[in-house]
Amino acid sequence: MPELSQETERGRATPPFGLAEVTGPSMVPTLHHGDRLVLQYGARIRPGDIVVLRHPFQQDLLVVKRAVERREAGWWVLGDNPYAGGDSTDYGAVPQELILGRVRLRLRPRRPDQRSPLAVVRWALSAARPVFPDRSASRRLRAR
Repeated sequence: MPELSQETERGRATPPFGLAEVTGPSMVPTLHHGDRLVLQYGARIRPGDIVVLRHPFQQDLLVVKRAVERREAGWWVLGDNPYAGGDSTDYGAVPQELILGRVRLRLRPRRPDQRSPLAVVRWALSAARPVFPDRSASRRLRAR
């Protein structure tokens, strides 16, 4: 997961982009364990965007979730996997200052069993994908 340096914390300019790695199943089927993410720090967040944030109760832990809606107290964030937990249903709305950035690109690593030339070509064509806001998932998650 991306981590801001102490220099950044003291007010120096942050880099516009960072890298994160997904651990755990909370964003399946959109993101899988081991996926690498390119995130844009300080990007404008809209409902449906996938974001990287600091956990509200354990701020050294970074979390990847979908921003569902803006509330008075902050962003309501949910995982795409309703059985995984660890989202706003557990800790409430996340204050804006804990949102680090918006995910722009997903890089899926090659699996060890992808050895044949056809498998490598398929992986190469699908490994890097832009991450767009999924409006339909956002509406579905809001209805829970």
